[in-house]
Amino acid sequence: MQITITSSFWLFLLLLILALQLFLVLIVLIKPVLRYIVGKQISEATSRVLSDKYTQNLMEVFPAGKRISVLNILETGFRAENGKIITRPLGSPKKFPGFDNLMFSPQLMTKLSLPLSTPVNMQVTVGSKAQKPLVINIPIMIGAMAYGIALSEEAKIALAQAAKRLQTTTCSGEGPFLPEERAAARKYVLQICRWAWGARSQKQIDSADMLEVQMAQGADMGTVTVEAVEFQGRAQELSGLAPGEPAISFPAPPGIQKQSDWPGFMKVLRKKAKGIPIALKLMATGHLEDDLAMAIDLGFDAIIIDGAQGGSHASTPIKQDDFGIPTLNALIIAERFLRKQGVRDQISLIMAGGFFTPGECLKAIALGADAIYMATVPLLSLTHRQVNKVIPWEPPTTLVFYDSPTKNKLDINQAATSVFNTITSFVLEMEEGMRSLGKTSLKELNPNDLVALDSITAEITGVKRVY
Repeated sequence: MQITITSSFWLFLLLLILALQLFLVLIVLIKPVLRYIVGKQISEATSRVLSDKYTQNLMEVFPAGKRISVLNILETGFRAENGKIITRPLGSPKKFPGFDNLMFSPQLMTKLSLPLSTPVNMQVTVGSKAQKPLVINIPIMIGAMAYGIALSEEAKIALAQAAKRLQTTTCSGEGPFLPEERAAARKYVLQICRWAWGARSQKQIDSADMLEVQMAQGADMGTVTVEAVEFQGRAQELSGLAPGEPAISFPAPPGIQKQSDWPGFMKVLRKKAKGIPIALKLMATGHLEDDLAMAIDLGFDAIIIDGAQGGSHASTPIKQDDFGIPTLNALIIAERFLRKQGVRDQISLIMAGGFFTPGECLKAIALGADAIYMATVPLLSLTHRQVNKVIPWEPPTTLVFYDSPTKNKLDINQAATSVFNTITSFVLEMEEGMRSLGKTSLKELNPNDLVALDSITAEITGVKRVY
């Protein structure tokens, strides 16, 4: 038997050597031919590029590319295809002014940083003046992402499971109430939203820890339509719409037809809320102070402001790119206005839109935010370690969108763990930043912990310039 194995091995090795030699011979023989063919093609292409007039030259894409982006070309193609409104997922690609030119400024000799073992209080109370304030253990809340209109049942349950483990909240978003999501969550925010189902039943309201009256978000406001084909199935059943009936949003939640309807609306909602906080969600605009003044008069317990960086599933490019003001500007305007009106300690301020790093979150809190609503980061985290189920043929988000044929491939437990890990990492980094600043509580953070790298950021925020 040993002789047979040895003979087979040497035979295999001989055949391998012969195959390699044959391959090398072929390379030597074919190389001149390949060089000739490739060289001829390159020569002809170069000649045409250098001789064809500009209007017939392929290289016209270079000067055109200086004027118009690949995204512009792509979306022009979408518009040319059918002449309809196009919708874009995940928000604007524009780079808005943000927190990059703010840096933390610890005191090194006059105030020592804290040891690693020092506990840091990251707890936040939202709606402190309400009879039943919302208390969460971290300053990051999982933002409003709608079942049916945007996300699948699997994705919403995974987000709820992650929020429960993190001891924070998840939000229903604008979609129909999903019982399984509520069952999976510990702390739950229910949106009173601008759709036919938006008033919510008393039973649904009783299950919530906070209500959120949704007037707009960073990348969307006003009326929009979701075609029935994109909404069919269980989401449509839970919405109360008839089969084949499209979902069309209203300018305001059901019950608000004109501005004078607000006091009565709030009186009824306050009674239904039974002591839990009622928040107002706004798109940040140049009329933010007017919106805040009305919110104060109506007695909202918390204000959620979504800056222009905020995303929205399937909203139009014009709303994403050309409406609203940046989150940083909105935060400063809101914090100053609430303080000027003497209600800053009575109304919680929650910021959303464009928060992708722990540093951005902590800077916003130093500038006056009580908590951060985060959606895109949890959304992207859902598909971690599962993207191989759809790529390279589909984007990872097809695992989480309601109208996707691959949504059932999402492993809920893995998705929940990935979101939990991501936000846990965020909070740990924020705690490390706090210790470096010598702080043991979020309430100790303030603008004096920051410096601005440029005059514009310093002017906007009131933070000291570094020069």
